[in-house]
Amino acid sequence: MSFAEPDVSGGRPHLRVGPRTAAAAACLVLGLGLIGGAATGSWLTGGGAADSPENAFGTARSLWHNVPVDELFPPTVQGTGAGPGGADRVWTRIAVAPDSGCAGAFDPLLSKALAPVGCQRLLRATYTDATQSYVTTVGLLFAKGDPAAMSALAARVRDEHLDQRADLMPRPYAAAGTAAAEFGDRQRASWTLKVLTDAPVVAYSVSGWADGRTVDTPQPAADAVRSGATTAPAQAGLGNEAQGLADRIERRLRTTVGTATEQPS
Repeated sequence: MSFAEPDVSGGRPHLRVGPRTAAAAACLVLGLGLIGGAATGSWLTGGGAADSPENAFGTARSLWHNVPVDELFPPTVQGTGAGPGGADRVWTRIAVAPDSGCAGAFDPLLSKALAPVGCQRLLRATYTDATQSYVTTVGLLFAKGDPAAMSALAARVRDEHLDQRADLMPRPYAAAGTAAAEFGDRQRASWTLKVLTDAPVVAYSVSGWADGRTVDTPQPAADAVRSGATTAPAQAGLGNEAQGLADRIERRLRTTVGTATEQPS
């Protein structure tokens, strides 16, 4: 940048700014304006921090008492392509458990395995299929653990295959006067268990027949939905019931977290 020589013809000296100087100054002003505008916009909208993983994790922790039950466990859940062979499913909610702690909700060894992340609150609901032949309990355990604790537990469940052991199963929620009235521990046929790492939540489901028949050999849903599986739970599609409903409830949870984390523009 260069300045012209002083002009004293009018009596009072002043600087004449050349074309290059004016252009440079204009660019500087424009650049500062853009930066200032961007900063102001970021401040008005809450910036990128609102969408950070940390913020979403914290938002998810309080959902159990901030979100209506119908948003997490809707009265009807559509399961397009969720059944055996890609058949559609529709699940109807028949019971909602009062929000509670985790005592008695899991087999003892599973309770011990989940203990490192703690239990802040447990939400559960039980659904039946369109024919009322099957019943499935789906649950959301809102943990006390931080992201590191949730990641450590998820790694342990994955590495030690804890979600596939029949002695570490979630328990169903039975409600008198419903199709799930006889849905007890011995009626459990298939189940899923998933530790989320982007939210302090353990999501699970457990399915069985609505007629109260007992099951000698429950099978994890991941195995029951595989092509060629010949066990009774697999042939009946109970793995699909557990997996399909759990997947859709988890999606709703993630959508709810995303909506709650968004800031108005």
